Amino acid sequence: MPSTERRAFAAAALELSEAAEGNSDLCRPFLRALPITGAAISTLGAPFGTETVCASDDRAAQIDEFQFDLGEGPCWEALTTRRPVLSADIRHTSGSWPIFARAIETTDVGSLFAFPMFIGSLNIGAVDLYSTRPGGLSTAQIDDATVLVALAARQVLRRALLARPEVPDVIDEAGYSRRVVHQATGMLLAQLDLPAADALLVLRGYAFSHGRTVRDVATDVVARKITFPAEYDGS
Repeated sequence: MPSTERRAFAAAALELSEAAEGNSDLCRPFLRALPITGAAISTLGAPFGTETVCASDDRAAQIDEFQFDLGEGPCWEALTTRRPVLSADIRHTSGSWPIFARAIETTDVGSLFAFPMFIGSLNIGAVDLYSTRPGGLSTAQIDDATVLVALAARQVLRRALLARPEVPDVIDEAGYSRRVVHQATGMLLAQLDLPAADALLVLRGYAFSHGRTVRDVATDVVARKITFPAEYDGS
């Protein structure tokens, strides 16, 4: 029988995978699966702007606001380095973000963990997880959080693209355009071992972040002018 923790993680992953509707709570699954008090998901910088996508409580939202206002903190570091930033005791952090460290002393936050959200070469934002008590995450919990963050990143990107009418449509009425996008999506599906919907999402995200139409990017993919395994790895 799977353990309670594994069942909770599986339920959280499923909830994030199916969170297609704009009103679905992307923060709640993290609370379900991890030993944390609160969570916040934010986009950081271009092309999506800097804003909180969701926050499980006022304290989580405040942590985001501190980092937005100060321009420093674990979420910025996580996205810049593309690595988790794990502060088991926020009162004894390194000197990487001294102003944020002083600001967080006014709260009851004990530990803080920031995970970067990105898809391929496209930076999206970060997920902040906090606890009122000091203490770290286990290796397994860090792995679980990383999986959940990747799922959240796809949903945040999907919602951002749907919310922007200026984003060029995936497929126009021209038969060739339809074929080339489908062909490029199939190539990404095979190269990256992604479901078809995620392969198309990666294609759209790349086009949006580079200010191009999906059709033009698809044409370059088919012509092998864009090597997507390298793009997806961020290399």
